[in-house]
Amino acid sequence: MHVVQISFFIDPERRSPETLLDEWHSLADVATAVATTGARVTVIQASMVPGCMQRSGVMFHFIAPARARLTSSAAFQALLKNLAPDVFHIHGLGFPQEVRALRDLAPKVPILLQDHADRVPKFWRRRVWRQGAIAASGISFCSRAQAEPFLKAGLLDSDMPIFEIPEGTSMFVPGDKAEARSATGMYGSPAVLWVAHLDANKDPLTVLNAVSEAARDLQDIQLWCCFASAPMLSVVQSRIASDARLRDRVHLLGRVPHAEIEQLMRAADLFVLASHREGGNFSLTEALATGLTPIVTDIPSSRTLIGNATVGALLPCEDWRALADELRTASVAGRAQPRSQVRAYFDAQLSSDALGQKFNAAYSRLIGSKPPALVAS
Repeated sequence: MHVVQISFFIDPERRSPETLLDEWHSLADVATAVATTGARVTVIQASMVPGCMQRSGVMFHFIAPARARLTSSAAFQALLKNLAPDVFHIHGLGFPQEVRALRDLAPKVPILLQDHADRVPKFWRRRVWRQGAIAASGISFCSRAQAEPFLKAGLLDSDMPIFEIPEGTSMFVPGDKAEARSATGMYGSPAVLWVAHLDANKDPLTVLNAVSEAARDLQDIQLWCCFASAPMLSVVQSRIASDARLRDRVHLLGRVPHAEIEQLMRAADLFVLASHREGGNFSLTEALATGLTPIVTDIPSSRTLIGNATVGALLPCEDWRALADELRTASVAGRAQPRSQVRAYFDAQLSSDALGQKFNAAYSRLIGSKPPALVAS
């Protein structure tokens, strides 16, 4: 089986192909996961910096678009003819015109679309969006529940094959906690880790309220926060400054190199997320890879990623009291799951091997089916 994975998204920073692969982990990880099944995998990435390289048995092609479209590029079209793929795997649902053009270029090759936290488009974009959807043979979401808004909006046909497959995997592994604490300077009992933007969707105030409440009983609790974008930074700082129980317990680390995130996860006792919406949270996947017990909001993707609380705990959005209770329970009663148990769950459900097998099964089903007829609707 020859799988051609395509990303139409163009890096606005115009990074080099080498840098892009180092920083866009999911692009390489998903391709490598599929390659572990024995499939031949080629990745085509739209890029203003052309290039070609091989990593982990996967060939990556970086091709500049023509007239703002990758599918209009002569280099892309020539490469496509040479590759002769059995199936296309498209990253993201937001490129309907490219998907339609791809179907015209290779009408007999099935197309799998993979959701990456895409939203139902505005009303005036739905007709164009649907043209891309009907050109596809199947679609994957981290959780099948994430397909429901698209189905209700009439953007997907009821008979569209929908696959429940995690958005990505992680190459993180568990490590010695004492060594990690020494390397990172992390401390606390429990040491609680947050890895997310400081924005309204991630809801840092719920976490701060919960830590403040839990600190009434957990005198040594510490919250460590890693984040990149931070539109709510001043609000968070004000909340911390106004609360004596938070001032010496919350550590705003800001942007942290990816390799250091792995060490922080090894050093922490618990991982928290208060998101209202996620596609398939990568930091949660990374936490599970290190064996770290998660406490997360009960949203479709997180529910699926932790197996409906097979590991960790699920809490209602914005319920800081419930989060505080869970922090107490996991700490005072020693209920944080053994790292070996969490890692075993990750290996079975979210590892590179598991992800590769799930995509392989989806490809095989689509290859055996007739591509949908392109009928305008």
